[in-house]
Amino acid sequence: MGNKTPIDSELVRTLAALLDETNLTEIEYGVGDVKIRVARTAAPLTVHHGAAMAHPGQPTAQPAAGGAAAYDADHPGAVTSPMVGVAYLSPEPGAAKFVNPGDTVSEGQTVMLIEAMKTFNPIRASRGGKLTRILVTDGQPVEFGEPLMIIE
Repeated sequence: MGNKTPIDSELVRTLAALLDETNLTEIEYGVGDVKIRVARTAAPLTVHHGAAMAHPGQPTAQPAAGGAAAYDADHPGAVTSPMVGVAYLSPEPGAAKFVNPGDTVSEGQTVMLIEAMKTFNPIRASRGGKLTRILVTDGQPVEFGEPLMIIE
C-alpha cells in the first residue's frame, strides 16, 4: 500500500477558515515532507463604468472603480502598501483613527497599520502635507503596491 499520510481534516478546515478570515486565495502549510495547500478560485469581478456608487457615509466625488486605482497609484502623494495584508486605520478596535482626511501629517508619522502574518506593521507617511483621501476601509485586505491614501 505504500507510505501514505492520512489527511488531517481538522488542519484543512483551519486553513480554509484562515482563507475566509484573511480573504486570501491560497495558503500552504508544510512540515517535513508533508505539505497541505488549500486554495479557492476568486469570484469574477464585475466593473461598472460610469458614476461611482456611494458607500454609506462616504462622499461620491471619488473616481469610479477601475481607473481610480491606477490614477491614485501614480499620484505623487500616494502612500502605497509595502505588503499584502489587512489595513487598520486605528491602533486598536474602538480607538480613534491615526489620521483623518483634512489632517496635516508629518513625514514618518504612523498613518495606519497593516497586519501580515499576525504582525502589525506601522505604515508611515512618505511625506508631510495635508491628507486629502483615505482609499481603504478599516479591516480591508490590501495588495502590495495598492494605494492606501493621498497626501498633498
